[in-house]
Amino acid sequence: MSTTEIDRTTVVDVEGMTCGHCVQHVTSELEALPAVKNVSIQLNAGGVSPVTVVSDTVLDDAALKAAVDEAGYTVAGIRRDA
Repeated sequence: MSTTEIDRTTVVDVEGMTCGHCVQHVTSELEALPAVKNVSIQLNAGGVSPVTVVSDTVLDDAALKAAVDEAGYTVAGIRRDA
């Protein structure tokens, strides 16, 4: 393990999740991405739910969108920590 390792936080705004089952699908797909350490979701049923993804490296927007799409939902936006 590197002593210079820095965790990166990315917030993916996801539309269409309505229940815990939805949360499980999105979490599983995002956790399968390389370098992802943790995924947490604040479910806003019927609205936009912020999904916080902690990773070892900066994650590719296309990979994040593909993972959410694979779970059956839509990315409304992607934000990163400064």
